[in-house]
Amino acid sequence: EGMALPQRIFPPEKICMDWQQTQTPGAGLFNLGNTCYINVILQCLTYTPPLANYLLSYQHSQSCQQQGFCMMCTMEAHVRKVLCSSASAVLPGAVLRDLKFIGEEFEYGRQENAYEFLRCTLSAMHRACLSCDLDVSSQETTIVYQIFGGFMKSRVTCLNCQAVVDSYKAFLDVSLDIRVRASSLTTVLEDCVTPKQLDQKESFRCIKCKKKAAASKKVTVHRAPRVLTLCLERADQWTGTKISKFVEYPEYLDLRPYMSDTAGEPLLCSLYAIVVHSGDTCLEGHFLCYTKASNGLWYKMDDESVDNCDIHTVLGQQAYLLFYAR
Repeated sequence: EGMALPQRIFPPEKICMDWQQTQTPGAGLFNLGNTCYINVILQCLTYTPPLANYLLSYQHSQSCQQQGFCMMCTMEAHVRKVLCSSASAVLPGAVLRDLKFIGEEFEYGRQENAYEFLRCTLSAMHRACLSCDLDVSSQETTIVYQIFGGFMKSRVTCLNCQAVVDSYKAFLDVSLDIRVRASSLTTVLEDCVTPKQLDQKESFRCIKCKKKAAASKKVTVHRAPRVLTLCLERADQWTGTKISKFVEYPEYLDLRPYMSDTAGEPLLCSLYAIVVHSGDTCLEGHFLCYTKASNGLWYKMDDESVDNCDIHTVLGQQAYLLFYAR
């Protein structure tokens, strides 16, 4: 309120959520030694329909003003290479070559975390769409935010006088603590939107009664993204050990119960990709993924191998990352 409307870097009406081309899955990706964390994220992004549609249209490269490295141009070339190749597997050479530009912390040949690579890849793609100094609201209208971005609402309520303070924050993914009450994804999400009393260390000064008071905080999804990316935290933040419990997740997820406005129509999302980590600890092991191709069928993608599978196999995995599309 009281602020100018943001500029629109990419118009949302140009986003197409359904595949514009239907075909069998593309190529697998060669592993050059501990690069499975890269392969799974590249495959999940390749089979994200609105992103693939955009990249296959050449819209970015035809107007790109970037000098040198551009993650969006790199992804455009990669997606076209994978989906249009007649080979059973290809090498994501450009991504491996420019790994340091994607994230300074990544070291070629060392096992890294797939979730961190996803975050850095989306950030690099987002930066590639920014051509000049823009306010934060305008920056959050790139194609990356138009597809993966949503807004969280945080409501803090003074337990002394019931005054409320609302704040909003943009997000590209949601990380979920599965240590407690984590038999299913819906249980975890229900716990997330349940009001919680603030810790006494979190001092809250009420704007109405003008004094420090006990308060509760409730976090809800205020604006749902077109593509919802969820990370089930499998590294215990206290011990570092891997949390190997099975968390049930649905093929179709209704986001409405977790929205700021719970009274509207159902907000259905469909699962289209998951990432799985196999191994006894979070510091070693192997990443593989399951993705839904444009032909509507599911495939297990394990580096260079691409094999048919069914939805029951997909839903029975110890998932690490979940991708849902509206």
